[in-house]
Amino acid sequence: MDKREFRQTAGRFVTGVAVIVTEIDGEIRAMTANSFTSLSLEPPLVLFCVGQATKTGQVIHSASGFSVNILSHDQQALSTYFAGGWTEAQPPYFRFVRWTGGPRLEGCAAALGCGIHSIQEGGDHFIVIGRVLELHRGDESCPPLVFFGGRYTTIRAPTHAENVDLTYLISGF
Repeated sequence: MDKREFRQTAGRFVTGVAVIVTEIDGEIRAMTANSFTSLSLEPPLVLFCVGQATKTGQVIHSASGFSVNILSHDQQALSTYFAGGWTEAQPPYFRFVRWTGGPRLEGCAAALGCGIHSIQEGGDHFIVIGRVLELHRGDESCPPLVFFGGRYTTIRAPTHAENVDLTYLISGF
């Protein structure tokens, strides 16, 4: 199978954008991820995937925890920076605050502080499962940063007239 076509096809699925942050031996490591998802309510588990050959992938087994920082639409520059695509001379402003699991990115839309539950191999990636220990909800008035078709985009909240009963979608029928 052609890797590029596989990536483009999978990219048709809209994902949120998060920055995963961990601290190992006093050094903060951060990476942009759209491979984050909730896994279980009981116990509360989430997961993200990290390439085995990446800087974070090479040290993730030494981490005791991590934070998942869900970005808002106005934080696209941070996503680009932590993805390694920043080309400006100065990085965008950011600050980490001490928090459960791993440092939390100040100003994020939401965050989950996690302890490492397990790490599995998945092809050329590690699947990192975390037990959620703490929650943070930021300013809910700003729309989330989302990724679709290889580009950043946004969604807007439906107006009252557009609210639809999605019960049939949730149940699968």
